[in-house]
Amino acid sequence: MRFYSRHLPHWRQDGATYSVTFRLNDALPPHVLHELRTLKEQFDRTHPGPRTDKDWEEYARKVTQLSEDSLDTGYGACHFSEPHNAKILADALRFFHNTQCEVPCLTVMPNHAHAVMKPLPSFELEDVLQGIKAYVARQVNLRRNALGSIWEQESYDRIIRDTKHLENVVRYFGRNGTKANLPPEKFIRWISPEWQAAGWDFD
Repeated sequence: MRFYSRHLPHWRQDGATYSVTFRLNDALPPHVLHELRTLKEQFDRTHPGPRTDKDWEEYARKVTQLSEDSLDTGYGACHFSEPHNAKILADALRFFHNTQCEVPCLTVMPNHAHAVMKPLPSFELEDVLQGIKAYVARQVNLRRNALGSIWEQESYDRIIRDTKHLENVVRYFGRNGTKANLPPEKFIRWISPEWQAAGWDFD
């Protein structure tokens, strides 16, 4: 098990499967960003170190809950509310399926995306994500005649512990569009035919 932290904690393990959420850089309103900064300052103050995995996990849980509840309000430019852009992102994730990283399950929302990802040997999760995000940013910027990054630099990721955890992840991804009160044309959800044949599905 390997660990590193920036604003968020990240655990890495060879052969692990991850639940990943990544968002556009304007997807959270200012008051939520302020709450996240306050949460980090409080964590740094109350946990000066050494920090245990439990400390980091509790902090990550609070950050994830606060962020994902806000993401579903549809704040920001929401580039992926446009079906063509959403397809670019979904296709980019599927393109890497079984080449650099297994991506058997994904959901694309207007301002963020979720995916189950298992990097193949010799590939790191953050490198695969960087490639996907860079390609999608170029394509979206071409369509809107713009330059610059569209992504928040850091993603939310967790190692999936067991089958029950995976069931919860797939269920959450599958229900995210409905939870956010979006019509079907405003989000994409996809699960690989191999997984469906094995009995996995959103419902």
